[in-house]
Amino acid sequence: MDLKKCALGIELGSTRIKAVLIDENHLPVASGDHEWENQLVNGIWTYSEDMIHTGIQKCYAALKADVRAKFGVKLTSVGGIGISAMMHGYLPFDKDGNRLAEFRTWRNTITGEAAEKLTDLLGFNIPQRWSIAHFYQAILNQESHVKDVAFLTTLAGYIHWKLTGEKVMGVGEASGMFPIDSATCDYNETMVQKFNELTGLDLRSLLPNVVSAGADAGTLTEEGARFLDPEGDLEAGIPLAPCEGDAGTGMVATNSVRVRTGNVSAGTSDFAMIVTDHGLGVHREIDMVTTPDGAPVAMVHCNNCTSDINAWVNLFSEFAALMGASYSKGELFTKLFQAAAQGDPDCGGLMSFNYFSGEGVTDLDEGRPVFARTPDSSFTIANFMRTHLYSALATLKIGMDILQSQEQVKIDKLLGHGGFFKTPEVGQRMLSAAVNAPVSVMKTAGEGGPYGMALLVAYMLNKAEGETLPDYLDNKVFAGAECSTIMADSADVEGFAKFLSAYVKALPMEKTATEVIG
Repeated sequence: MDLKKCALGIELGSTRIKAVLIDENHLPVASGDHEWENQLVNGIWTYSEDMIHTGIQKCYAALKADVRAKFGVKLTSVGGIGISAMMHGYLPFDKDGNRLAEFRTWRNTITGEAAEKLTDLLGFNIPQRWSIAHFYQAILNQESHVKDVAFLTTLAGYIHWKLTGEKVMGVGEASGMFPIDSATCDYNETMVQKFNELTGLDLRSLLPNVVSAGADAGTLTEEGARFLDPEGDLEAGIPLAPCEGDAGTGMVATNSVRVRTGNVSAGTSDFAMIVTDHGLGVHREIDMVTTPDGAPVAMVHCNNCTSDINAWVNLFSEFAALMGASYSKGELFTKLFQAAAQGDPDCGGLMSFNYFSGEGVTDLDEGRPVFARTPDSSFTIANFMRTHLYSALATLKIGMDILQSQEQVKIDKLLGHGGFFKTPEVGQRMLSAAVNAPVSVMKTAGEGGPYGMALLVAYMLNKAEGETLPDYLDNKVFAGAECSTIMADSADVEGFAKFLSAYVKALPMEKTATEVIG
């Protein structure tokens, strides 16, 4: 194993930080991870600075241990490194590099006023979770730290800065901070000027510089090496690729960066990313972001996906232990997902809302997980689990309908990745039933975002002169990739449509729950 020919991708996801090392053939050869969870502190969804720092260090330490166990060598260097993280959110710093406010994650729905005003001003949908919405809301709230802000970034941008000293990020990640002009692969200058006129600020001086996939984004400093590997084995001087968001790395991991391709990432949150071939109108439910090489992407982002499923699986785990049985979480997930596949196509009269937090697509600022059923419903474990799987996709489907029905967005290929698809076929079939289209999953889908980030590193290191990212992925990475494709049968498609109709009618119940359950 020549580690100097390997590429390392690290992604700070919502519930797990994961590192994936790939070899010169783009195959995963080692990995490490660390589980974590966001905290609700004074009404703000956040991760503390200590959680961020120790989390990525523990993840890297696990990777080092895996490399030593598999290859009998100490991990001291690699060909390149790339950092990815959950997109959006708010991390402000002063001129001396001091953090001025808690990290406000994508999960917060506390910027409604700012998002609405900026959308009207720019003629471009600004979602609540975008960095610029958080910053402008802080201005509107007259928060004391605003006057001292000298730099705004995201979680991925922050870690990249810690490792390299460079205030720079990939265009896909930047597109979750402020609108991007795909023609220039930079912030939209007309919109920048409108924001400057509104606030009297120089926005460009506050934002990271934008670079496209394949560009040089700095090298690992001595300080950065000690930060990532406190044991002192990692060498400085390793090149870093532009940091990216989990949306961009998901597109790369599923080879969904060409026009009219798309992917659905389904984990703690779920989102669909469709590379468009024409401009779209302004829709509150649709974000316009970009691929890591700057192509326009329509994004349906939902804050809630598998958290409620995870909670129920934990409950079943407790019940199993109470009865003296011992099952791993992996075994329980597999059995329960397989049971869901046997449920009634319309879930037999059961209803679930999986909202742990607010949801922009359905215009809810808070969430309360709710399960309900009719007295004569078919209350079986199969229908119960199928209801929760459908609920995890329902809000996504509402947004997808806008793209496919109102905007006539065409999708030639749709791929799924993330924890929702780990149990073979079940998640695929449920998503296919929701979108009424074939859904594919690659063998590497379980590696997800960190694998996609590692591929972006490999592209930076190995691309030929003039070779585009789509061509590199098609010809050098995924030409022989193992892929399974499933199309739901008509009964499942009709069943999901019936469930969704009932779901939309029952939405006032979820709204009431947020008002009456403290």
